[in-house]
Amino acid sequence: MTILEQTIAAIRPADPAAVAEARAHQDRLTKPRGALGALEEVAVRLAGAAAVSPPPLPAPAALAIFAADHGVHAQGVSPWPQEVTLQMVGNFLAGGAVANAFATQVGASVTVVDVGVAADLDPAPGLRISKVAYGTADLSEGPAMTARQVTEALEAGIAVARELVDQGARCLITGDMGIANTTASAALICAFTGQDAAVATGRGTGVDDETLERKIEVVRRALHVNGLTRGPDAASQTQAAPVAGATGQAAPARTVASAMETLAAVGGLEHAAIAGFILGGAAAGVPVILDGVIAGSAALAAAALAPAVVDHCVAGHRSAEPGHAVALSHLGLHPLVELELRLGEGTGGLLAYPIVCAAVRVMHEVATFDSAGVSDKEA
Repeated sequence: MTILEQTIAAIRPADPAAVAEARAHQDRLTKPRGALGALEEVAVRLAGAAAVSPPPLPAPAALAIFAADHGVHAQGVSPWPQEVTLQMVGNFLAGGAVANAFATQVGASVTVVDVGVAADLDPAPGLRISKVAYGTADLSEGPAMTARQVTEALEAGIAVARELVDQGARCLITGDMGIANTTASAALICAFTGQDAAVATGRGTGVDDETLERKIEVVRRALHVNGLTRGPDAASQTQAAPVAGATGQAAPARTVASAMETLAAVGGLEHAAIAGFILGGAAAGVPVILDGVIAGSAALAAAALAPAVVDHCVAGHRSAEPGHAVALSHLGLHPLVELELRLGEGTGGLLAYPIVCAAVRVMHEVATFDSAGVSDKEA
């Protein structure tokens, strides 16, 4: 078996007995039932993923920022020059980015992974060079990646997850860097959910109206040229099931083969690596906190490859990018934080991390009605 196949085979769905025990334990704690709202669901989710209640404390945490460039940048979908990807990698390594500040605040380690930066990087502390290619091809003119590149990027992400867990990480947080990667994210979200490009495409780093319209058309063209658009005569273009009312929109990928093909067609090298990172964390039994729209689109690919992986994920936040809400809804995940963030880097996931820790700590440290001698509510 390949590394990818081994990883997928190791992923198990949430354990129903642990889920039931976690819910029962929540109801015995010295608080009104349901009083902690979403925090209770987080604790139950992590118990199911770990197959034990209470679940292990998710500490320490490790952030991995996957960096790559995109050929679709040539279509004018971002006002930022492509060189910013390389420059921001340097900023991460120097500790000068927002993600670094947030990581320091919550005590998370930071690893930067070059899977596709369009330049050579010198070795540096905190940098892992896993370069698959010098950026992707232009997804609006054909497949962004080859099948081999997708596999290599997925397995690069798996390797990072395994390495961080072996080093002691008990929670993984996704991060990303890549100018124009919100365009690829929108295309992936459309392809995996069947949503229209106008709904799933956002302003990314803050583009103006004219650039946004261009970006939407680029996403539509990418879906069309890669055979991912479902029109009246396009039934033979994909193995996906029909989507109600989706004529002229993307058709969601269903099989593992079509998921790989979709990722190759309109994804980025960092998207594939993040998908592998998510799969690797789930296979190792470690929860993965998803960041924003890049992570959301990568999680769609991971879920298409191994549906049970969703049971191991926590949605850190919901970004201002409209496609992120589409992705989270499709995954059935509810965000912990909503602060209108649209930065990426792992910033939203880092902000959510203390909340995830608090949710689990309640299960370990809060007394039950019986142990504390507190009267429960009358039936």
